[in-house]
Amino acid sequence: MPAVIRLFAFGTLKKGFALHERGLDRADYRGLFKTRKPYPMLIAGRWFAPMMFDEPGNGTAVKGELYEVHDRTLRNLDLLESIGKPGHFRGLIELEPVAGGNPCIAFAYFKSRSLAKPVHSGYLSMYNDRRFIPPEQRIERTQGQNPGTYSKDAWLR
Repeated sequence: MPAVIRLFAFGTLKKGFALHERGLDRADYRGLFKTRKPYPMLIAGRWFAPMMFDEPGNGTAVKGELYEVHDRTLRNLDLLESIGKPGHFRGLIELEPVAGGNPCIAFAYFKSRSLAKPVHSGYLSMYNDRRFIPPEQRIERTQGQNPGTYSKDAWLR
């Protein structure tokens, strides 16, 4: 039997947001939770991504959704979240149900502050922004192209 793992989704992996159907649409939803300690979460980067930094005690309590996933789903989410690339990592976080109840520990995705340029918001307690640009809609300059020439598929390389 595959291991069941708790995962805290606070940004684009939440229901109704850009990346939910790519990773959590078949996961077991366990409810609305919040971090037990404050964390800095904001919108940053050229793709307007929600980013949370692993700095407990700094920021505000962050609300999100708790899911139970299998190890294969977690590995797929790790790829989606760029785990293994500089500035992208997964860590454990203490949570409690927003409606009250027993606390738990779950994985969450964190980013390095070095990726948060430019910053588009102050610290947020809940992500509701719709400016995030998913990978298939990004236009990036690829190496060897003339300035001003872009490839919609550059993110695939």
